[in-house]
Amino acid sequence: MNPSDTEHEAIFAPDLTVATVVVRDGRLLMIEEMVRGEAVINQPAGHLEANETLQQAAIRETLEESGWDVELIDFIGCYQWTSPSDGRSFVRFAFSGRASGHHPERALDFGIIRALWQTPQEISASSARHRSPLVLAVVDDFLAGKRLPLAAVRWLP
Repeated sequence: MNPSDTEHEAIFAPDLTVATVVVRDGRLLMIEEMVRGEAVINQPAGHLEANETLQQAAIRETLEESGWDVELIDFIGCYQWTSPSDGRSFVRFAFSGRASGHHPERALDFGIIRALWQTPQEISASSARHRSPLVLAVVDDFLAGKRLPLAAVRWLP
């Protein structure tokens, strides 16, 4: 293919997102949020912003969506998914972490209904309400013990 051929093709730009699995007393931190008029369940998750590492994004998104500070422990994995409803593609980097502080007075991000702690069974039972199949895939991998060191995801300044 010559360079001029690529000028006419659409640029593929998947949404780059992060998610964090936080466990406390056998329950996982989940988020209930409004998406296109529907209440759905997700991990604390969101988009990478300019000039931040994936790890920083995971910590920031967890705080903004749940009011919980988190200390990251491990990298769970990277997930790619394309929504069949609109063709939008996502690449999600998932981390595990431990809750290190709560700010109940903090206003949560726009669209967030609440943060809740659910058992793995409750999460599995609510799969029809998950924002995407990424939610259960990340939880299943976490529960199966899939972990890599945080250093597996590197930022090169």
